[in-house]
Amino acid sequence: MKFKNLKAALAVLALLASGSAAADFGVGVKAGTLGLGLEGRWDPPVPWFDLRAGINQYDFDDDGGYAGVNYDATLALDSYYLTGNFKIPLSPFRFTVGAFSNGNEMRMSSQDALIDIGGSVFDTSTIGTISSVTSFEETAPYAGVGFDFELFGKAGLNLDFGVLWQGDPFVTLEASNWDNLSAGEQALLAPAIEAERAELEDDMSDLKAWPVVSLAFVYNF
Repeated sequence: MKFKNLKAALAVLALLASGSAAADFGVGVKAGTLGLGLEGRWDPPVPWFDLRAGINQYDFDDDGGYAGVNYDATLALDSYYLTGNFKIPLSPFRFTVGAFSNGNEMRMSSQDALIDIGGSVFDTSTIGTISSVTSFEETAPYAGVGFDFELFGKAGLNLDFGVLWQGDPFVTLEASNWDNLSAGEQALLAPAIEAERAELEDDMSDLKAWPVVSLAFVYNF
């Protein structure tokens, strides 16, 4: 997790906690499609409304074919957030809107000795490993719904369903041995790398609307 993200998230949680003397406060642990997380909740003196702040982080390792190349891949989830929650009276149901500081990335490194890049075959013993990083907008809006259930007095169970709009992907692609290639080899590789990068960017556009499903166990003070 990026250190600056963690510091900012903890600062928001501390701010929420400082209001707990005047209103209810809760903390929880959660897991879902955004990774593992911590969340704080503050109920200000506004009926049927609360504020929540938290952090999420987890790395999912995978391998497979993307844009015709076999990669070792890591989906690095890293975000923190602040949401407003509008509760339906006499019901566990709520609407949630908010904003995320979004550090989610897809990091990939090619597997094979011979790889087809942009329609041309290259030997990785010459060009090196092909590596890619896909990132998204640093600030991402979120909208969803949730259900808050009280269990055993002050303990609770929260469910969330929503969409994090990450926006269009930003994809980088490079060969690790680029600086050691001759001018002729670079001239041949450069357009192939750009064609492959554009194809990867098109594939990664499927991730711009990230589905959010999470389950949290909370304790309410």
